Amino acid sequence: MKFTRWIGLALAALALSAPAFEAAAQAAPGAQRLDGIAAVVNDEVVLQSDVEEQLYLFLARSQARPESSVVDTLRRQILDQLIDEKLIVAEAKRQNVTVPDQEVNRQVDQAIREAKERMGSPEAYAEQLRRENLTEEKLREKYRGEVRRQMLAQRLVQKQIARKSVTPAEAEAYFTANRDKFPKAPAELKLAVIQIPATADSVADRGAKARVETARKRIVAGEKFAKVAAEMSDDPGSARSGGDLGFISRGAGLEPAFENAVFSQKSGVLGGPVRSAAGWHVIEVMERDTMKTVGGRDSTDRQGRPVIEVHARHILSRVELTEADVQKSRALADKVHAEAVKPGADFGALAKKYSKFEGPQGEGGDLGFLPVNTLQASIRSGLDSLKTGQVSDVLVNRAGFNIFKLLDRKPEREYTLEEIREELPEAVAQMQFRDQYDRWVKGLRTKAHIEIRKS
Repeated sequence: MKFTRWIGLALAALALSAPAFEAAAQAAPGAQRLDGIAAVVNDEVVLQSDVEEQLYLFLARSQARPESSVVDTLRRQILDQLIDEKLIVAEAKRQNVTVPDQEVNRQVDQAIREAKERMGSPEAYAEQLRRENLTEEKLREKYRGEVRRQMLAQRLVQKQIARKSVTPAEAEAYFTANRDKFPKAPAELKLAVIQIPATADSVADRGAKARVETARKRIVAGEKFAKVAAEMSDDPGSARSGGDLGFISRGAGLEPAFENAVFSQKSGVLGGPVRSAAGWHVIEVMERDTMKTVGGRDSTDRQGRPVIEVHARHILSRVELTEADVQKSRALADKVHAEAVKPGADFGALAKKYSKFEGPQGEGGDLGFLPVNTLQASIRSGLDSLKTGQVSDVLVNRAGFNIFKLLDRKPEREYTLEEIREELPEAVAQMQFRDQYDRWVKGLRTKAHIEIRKS
């Protein structure tokens, strides 16, 4: 993870609730709405449904699929943020902080326009309102209340805590004296892979491709992408938003074939059918931008190159796998694994012959060094006990059956000053701001009655 990106995530508690309509529109498929009380804050309550909606939005936007223990941690962090929001808004009202109605209404009008655009058509927008048992006036009222609370909180935070700039010399001194406060560079594994995906019957594959081609033809003929996505996409999460995936950065956990298609397409051009492990996609890249740090500067990688993010949308025609399809691929993976673990086996030759991995790789399936914390939990646990030169068991992820060879390890370590020198002033300014914010909110908490309810 980018160093400044980590610092930015550490400031997430300053971000307040998303508008109610977006949360309602993206509520987890099939999930029963919770209406119990998660916490009592003085004479106000935080509902469990508020926590679950914010959790789902975070996971949907980040395209993350964390393990259950991480989800539980996120849920508690979100609850803490919502409690802090209640406290800050109450303090803003106590200090007579106000927000002009004109500013609130302008934000609400913009939010309504964006909601309509996400739905793709007036009909889809009206249908979403109907499904959520809302009228536009009720939606405006929900937006208005949340926008006002957000603006009150932001104004009070700006009033209470001054954000100070930090010179390079001050930042370096802070880093030297407080190394334990900074994230460490994660442990890395140098891996080679043989990936054998589970492939569907050719008839099912052709049918899914034909369906996504039909969707593409409708768009080329003049229909709105969002409307076609809402009607035809097999990705329920993005279909509700007209296929919108938000901004995507490389290394965000997307399947390589899909990620490569997104980053190779030109903006505003409707791509041809793209095959991923999930099925066939039609992708449109709407815009490209350089990822920004919290301070608004362009992010760069370790080589100083700008980190690009892409705003994209897609329509998925899922290819359903049968049990026979999966077992066939599993049998092949077991056969290749038996060959790979034989003394003197040429792993690179086996990778060249059998592997269908579509991401960046060198000769013989060499993936180079990968940060351990970017690997899926199921993959990571299967590699933990390997010694250099050993071959893993067959490990399963969304892309299929994987056989890894561990080529080298690098332990977790502290960042050197040279690695983070350019980012350091901004990072330290953010950390100092966050320290002030935490102390201030802690003071608000000591004067409040807060009761966390068991779920």
